[in-house]
Amino acid sequence: MSNFLWLFRGGYTDYNQLSDEARETLNKDWIKWLDDLKDQGKLVDGLPLSQEGRVVYKRGELVTNGPFAEGAEVVGGYTIISAEDMEEAVALSEGNPHFGFEEGSLEVREIIDEEIH
Repeated sequence: MSNFLWLFRGGYTDYNQLSDEARETLNKDWIKWLDDLKDQGKLVDGLPLSQEGRVVYKRGELVTNGPFAEGAEVVGGYTIISAEDMEEAVALSEGNPHFGFEEGSLEVREIIDEEIH
């Protein structure tokens, strides 16, 4: 069993145009989806991220408002799950509410369990 990171990209433009009622419905869908993962023993952690941020370049010499110019590239949140392999990690993402956004995508990355010295 390994841990995998899901990075949720894009969707801010669509999200910001939702009515309050639609946002509430979406939030309920997210809670249900995450609760289902938790019930399966697959959810490790996860949270949404602020729409504001900074990007640091050149060893800290250059800091720009960010996170990215392209809305589809902005990381909006993350979830850490436990899965047997990459195929299961991808399969577990099916039905995620983020896929309802036209530019919504999910990047799946295995978390390497190595000690850094």
